[in-house]
Amino acid sequence: MTVSYDDVMSRYTPTFGLETHVELNTVSKMFCGCSTEFGAEPNTHTCPVCLGLPGALPAVNATAIESTVKIGLALNCTIVPWCRFARKNYFYPDMPKNFQTSQYDEPLCIEGYLDVEVQGKTYRVGIERVHMEEDTGKNTHVGGATGRIHGAEYSLVDYNRAGIPLIEIVTKPVEGAGELAPEVAKAYVAELRDILRALGVSDVRMEQGSLRCDVNLSLAPNGATELGTRTETKNVNSLRSVERAIRSEMIRQAGLLDVGTRIFQETRHFQETTGDTRPGRSKEEATDYRYFPEPDLVPVAASAEWVEKVRAQMPELPAARRARIESSLGVSAEDMQQMSNAGVVELVGETVEAGAPVGEARNWWLGYLAQTANAKEISASELAITPVQVARVVALVADGTLSAALARQAIDAVLETGEDVDTIVAERGLKVVSDSGALTTAADEAIAANPDVAEKVRSGKVAAVGVLVGSVMKATRGQADAATVKAILLERLGVSE
Repeated sequence: MTVSYDDVMSRYTPTFGLETHVELNTVSKMFCGCSTEFGAEPNTHTCPVCLGLPGALPAVNATAIESTVKIGLALNCTIVPWCRFARKNYFYPDMPKNFQTSQYDEPLCIEGYLDVEVQGKTYRVGIERVHMEEDTGKNTHVGGATGRIHGAEYSLVDYNRAGIPLIEIVTKPVEGAGELAPEVAKAYVAELRDILRALGVSDVRMEQGSLRCDVNLSLAPNGATELGTRTETKNVNSLRSVERAIRSEMIRQAGLLDVGTRIFQETRHFQETTGDTRPGRSKEEATDYRYFPEPDLVPVAASAEWVEKVRAQMPELPAARRARIESSLGVSAEDMQQMSNAGVVELVGETVEAGAPVGEARNWWLGYLAQTANAKEISASELAITPVQVARVVALVADGTLSAALARQAIDAVLETGEDVDTIVAERGLKVVSDSGALTTAADEAIAANPDVAEKVRSGKVAAVGVLVGSVMKATRGQADAATVKAILLERLGVSE
């Protein structure tokens, strides 16, 4: 039975948790020297170590450890002085060793938190652990309609990704978000992504799988003292999908609970096309993995002195940067809230730092660019344009090279090609026509072609000049300044505004 979201909230209390997997951007893999380059021919970045061949011994990637410490510090975690790796035993074809080298009861980073703001309220998401492990290979199921193993004719395995450094960030159960639970989860992942990008430890490209989430969700009747049975939706790969997965799972579970059906602990898969989840397999407990200490790796001991050295090298984090930008921009609280809601505070700040006036930077990111991002169902920060490029467009409008219409064309071209703004303007001839002689000729031609409209303007209906302006703009391919064209037309018609 399908229930409405309002019905869910009238009877149940949601609790969610997120397990976020982050591929680090190290040059080599976690325990061997193989390349981590994305997109190589299948099975070309492999060696005896990451394939788990007999006699091959691993060695820990020091850069991966440093990156993990940076993540832990950014998430207000305690960095433990001693930790070690474990073998997590389970059997899938994309795991060449038949176990995953991970961390279990002795992770590197513990007990942190991340604050996120949704609709003017701050929610604290507790971080249980940040631990290191290695990624698996990639299965490709060929044939069938779904791309999954069921119905496939055969499967291929690419082990290039097997062994890439993978960081798992596990939250504590997040309670108290109520009806905003989907939005809080989305805000958490967005803030986490921005932190990881600021740290420079990952390219955080969700579409390529370098940042992906497992979403845990349970419902309990309002007033209950115990949490409900949770489900885990695997490998959700966009901010929008995190929100949709939680919302749809809340509705699904409520529909079952309403008719007395038990919720089973299981993994599920999010369907991008339908926005709902489908069953996967029953969820293993930790005991099912038969963890035991990895005998081929020595423990990791991060000294307090070294951790403080890493802390001293940390860049400014997004929350601090936003606070600084808010102070420096001098915008109203309402403007700041709008920019925060749209996720463009830092983008506006960087555009101002690149030379654009505050008002212009705000208008572009909250207006045309935000609309473009919404149409693509991505965040503004995911658009293929930089604040420096936006600032350059603003500068070209200010010096008269571009009109407002041409500026949008330039922005569209940057989004499409990623090319330099000046190159686009030159190659596409987007410069404003400022030759008064050419504009006067175009104005006279527009008047001659529209005598009835010209007569209306002469008789006092000045607003009708818009038709003539449009005709000139068309003739000049939008490269004339509309205000200048209007002034020339009124002068040629002998009319003052």
